[in-house]
Amino acid sequence: MARGDAPQDSYHLVGISFFILGLGTLLPWNFFITAIPYFQGRLAGANNTAGTLGTNHTGPADTFNFNNWVTLLSQLPLLLFTLLNSFLYQCISETVRILGSLLAILLLFALTAVLVKVDMSPGPFFSITMASVWFINSFCAVLQGSLFGQLGTMPSTYSTLFLSGQGLAGIFAALAMLMAMASGVDAQTSALGYFVTPCVGIFTSIVCYLSLPHLEFARYYLAKKPSQAQGQELETKAELLQSDEKNSIPNSPQKVALTLDLDAEKEPELEPEEIQKPGKPSVFIVFQKIWLTALCLVLVFAVTLSVFPAITAMVTSSTSPGKWSQFFNPICCFLLFNIMDWVGRSLTSYFLWPDEDSRLLPLLVCLRVLFVPLFMLCHVPERSRLPVLFPQDAYFITFMLLFAVSNGYLMSLTMCLAPRQVLPHEREVAGTLMTFFLALGLSCGAALSFLFKALL
Repeated sequence: MARGDAPQDSYHLVGISFFILGLGTLLPWNFFITAIPYFQGRLAGANNTAGTLGTNHTGPADTFNFNNWVTLLSQLPLLLFTLLNSFLYQCISETVRILGSLLAILLLFALTAVLVKVDMSPGPFFSITMASVWFINSFCAVLQGSLFGQLGTMPSTYSTLFLSGQGLAGIFAALAMLMAMASGVDAQTSALGYFVTPCVGIFTSIVCYLSLPHLEFARYYLAKKPSQAQGQELETKAELLQSDEKNSIPNSPQKVALTLDLDAEKEPELEPEEIQKPGKPSVFIVFQKIWLTALCLVLVFAVTLSVFPAITAMVTSSTSPGKWSQFFNPICCFLLFNIMDWVGRSLTSYFLWPDEDSRLLPLLVCLRVLFVPLFMLCHVPERSRLPVLFPQDAYFITFMLLFAVSNGYLMSLTMCLAPRQVLPHEREVAGTLMTFFLALGLSCGAALSFLFKALL
């Protein structure tokens, strides 16, 4: 995994630390959207949290449009800091960015937990919550970008572990919600326990980050300068791929998505002179090569965020009131989405179809637009315009399964195909562009969610 003169990762402590850090970067977003029933209950007019944790208050009468605003204010910081990262990262040291962001997220989540016990009118509660969402996700954007920079100095296996942690954050949040609802205690206590859980997760992330300087393996790689790190990545790339091939392990989509490595079997090896003397890549030329793939990525996330969670969290069970109707949305919306999204991302470890030269990719991406009317026509109560054409729970579950798998697969596929369309020395620029278009797609989807909810 590392070069011969590099120390070993004793007990895989560095790998475990980056896995937990990956989990911590996406815990805030997932814990906020999974708790939509709680927030909707607080905004429905009650001054306390009694009976709100498992109840859906998400009809069109919701004057605060909480689902839409929490999605938009979670994604805009990612787009903003994607544009500002170069300036920000030159002005503030890496340690301050990472540790400061983690501490700020911990304090803001602690505030969210405290608010569970505080009675207040819906207006101030909404304002405080939206401010917390904005600042928490701003710090998350800085944290994620800074950790990606550190992972650039590490063997790319650690990128896989980091992104695996991110992929499990949604599942973790959904399970935490289900356990809080099934705990049998009153709604206020279960809501408090739910929001304390990410505080524990963020605190654990802080401990993991502080432990890295005390681990010899982490010190060896993280002490490298960017120029050394780039050379190290080139040196270890072949060893990593050979190791995977010997163990019959296919390259993971996470590895490709973060490091934007080309398939070693499909790309001829470069001579040292070719590595050392590349021309400075042009952003415009790189964009000309990947524009269609980038547009597909934008559309994938625009469709996803336009209905998830703004519309999907409003869908309720058509069965009579009972345990199933109470647990329907946490299971069939959030837990099912996160599990099947992870499955979709994993599929690109085994095959990449269609390839970068096929026109089927734009077609498949465009077909996902059909999910927008399908979800809008599911069982959303108290609608004022559109009819309910798919009232049964089975329809929603089927739509969500296909929706989540296609989201994970097509997102991972576009990130895998983009580096194959550019020259080796253009990969870094391609990665930056794809990150920007990913954030753009998320923000566009969040903005579109307001329109689709108004059409219900």
